[in-house]
Amino acid sequence: MSVQQTDIYAIALHHRFQWEEAQDCYVILFPEGMVKLNGGAGEVLNQIDGQRTVADIVTTLKAKFSDVPDLESDIIGMIDLALEKAWLRQVN
Repeated sequence: MSVQQTDIYAIALHHRFQWEEAQDCYVILFPEGMVKLNGGAGEVLNQIDGQRTVADIVTTLKAKFSDVPDLESDIIGMIDLALEKAWLRQVN
């Protein structure tokens, strides 16, 4: 599956994305356990709301982290990984 700029994603059913104070990071909770996300992964998944396109997310994060080179490929890579891990589902 190839991530497209017009794709819209949401957190997969039976998964919950949240900030976990005890872990000091974003996490994905699911019936089998929990995944702790590094800062960049958390920033990407925090933008995924079932309404915004990949292009919208890229634009927002490029504005927030303008000093990071090649940010778009990192964002797409994170979304692709999250899809492979079944943390996301495609809405459109």
